[in-house]
Amino acid sequence: MARVFNFSAGPAALPLEVLEEARESLTDWQGSGMGLMEISHRSKAFVSVAEQAEADIRELLNISDDYAVLFLQGGATQQFALIPLNLSDEGQIVDQLVTGSWSKKALKEGKSARNVNIVADGADLNYADVPARDSWRLTPDAAYFHYCSNETIGGVEIHEAPDVGDVPLVTDMSSTILSRPIDVSRFGLIYAGAQKNIGPSGLTIVIVRKDLVERGRPASDILNYAAHAEGGSMMNTPPTFAWYVAGLVFAWVKKQGGLQAMAELNKAKADKLYAAVDGSDFYANPVAPACRSWMNIPFTLAKPELDGDFLAQADAAGLTNLKGHRSVGGMRASIYNAVSIDAIDTLVSFMEEFERSNA
Repeated sequence: MARVFNFSAGPAALPLEVLEEARESLTDWQGSGMGLMEISHRSKAFVSVAEQAEADIRELLNISDDYAVLFLQGGATQQFALIPLNLSDEGQIVDQLVTGSWSKKALKEGKSARNVNIVADGADLNYADVPARDSWRLTPDAAYFHYCSNETIGGVEIHEAPDVGDVPLVTDMSSTILSRPIDVSRFGLIYAGAQKNIGPSGLTIVIVRKDLVERGRPASDILNYAAHAEGGSMMNTPPTFAWYVAGLVFAWVKKQGGLQAMAELNKAKADKLYAAVDGSDFYANPVAPACRSWMNIPFTLAKPELDGDFLAQADAAGLTNLKGHRSVGGMRASIYNAVSIDAIDTLVSFMEEFERSNA
């Protein structure tokens, strides 16, 4: 079976090396006579897997002991609800920046639990740009400031952590984590669904400053970051296979040269695809250049009636999952860590040929 080039926004492409190693673990992990998915999460064998995964992500992101690293279920969407419950008290104001679909969903959950100040909303910009920093209406004593670092649907990315003074920064980093180095110490909390750059869906990483988890104590332990930290992310049965594969991905990233090497590769991939779009009158990208995403690149055709032909021919050429989100239309290429430069070269060549045939 030939492997295709997978441009899915998530669940997304995983490194072939990781998939092959995971495949070997399905029926007999390390000579145990059991598959990894059959091993107890309380066993020494799995605890060693979990500990190594945490050690590796701490090394990759240079995470200090001031932070807990949690391996949780429920997806990043669940964190939209858990963050206000854990990092703020009733009556406190939470600042939120809205730049697209995911930050709008986070806003909805935030407003259901706390008083939310919308710092700025990119609706007037059609969510194709980030509102200018001097237009933001910040709350000096906000419990925290929430933003989405990269809007996977619209392709808008905030490339630098905002300066909001002493207010803790909280960010949804689902689609950018591990794609480049970051300064974790700038943040109060970082969360990320695994299904972009980390591993299979069903796992969410939460990196939270330990002093913040004592702020708000939800009534139920299962909603409580502090309780999860105390329980080693094993208050209930965790998604063991997803945790295991995440550990394989962390090791794979280290083998590639770490996050600086990933940053250089990801920047090169994005630059090559944006150059193909910008150099053509047939394709267009709607996002302001200063906030274009490295990870999710939407583009439209000058003749929208050809969208179906483009997708069908791309699929036949082994270029899959290029259809844009239904709320945006057009095309979208998600080019996470596991998407190779060869995939970008093949896509660009296809785009050039399609334009020649249809311009």
